[in-house]
Amino acid sequence: MKPTHIEHIGIAVKSLDEAISFYEKVLGLTCYAVEEVKDQKVKTAFFKIGDVKIELLESTDPEGPIGKFIEKKGEGIHHLAFAVNGLSDTLKEVEAFGVKLIDSTPRKGAEGLNIGFLHPKSTFGVLTELCEDPNK
Repeated sequence: MKPTHIEHIGIAVKSLDEAISFYEKVLGLTCYAVEEVKDQKVKTAFFKIGDVKIELLESTDPEGPIGKFIEKKGEGIHHLAFAVNGLSDTLKEVEAFGVKLIDSTPRKGAEGLNIGFLHPKSTFGVLTELCEDPNK
């Protein structure tokens, strides 16, 4: 596997509106997209800084993955996402190295990306997302 770049950093927040306000007013960034990913029970907001995106994640259901994360760990960095080419093959490759997968096959994520998560027990405590743009 050879990632092409850091795709985004995911940050779990309790209130998307409050977090967007901070990133825009305090940091001077511009939110360019807000999207709900229903099957993941999350609403997202995106900012771009240089070549890296920040993805804010607000749970739409306390039983969803972000709701459970915030309940257990509080707000903060949720995951680090790397862009890859050939996501299906990449997931098989990392699994062959003994990495525990959350997703053995790609699924749809925000911004139309195909995504797959690696379990933090295999990635030194960091939930790691692999992303592929199906239009490239």
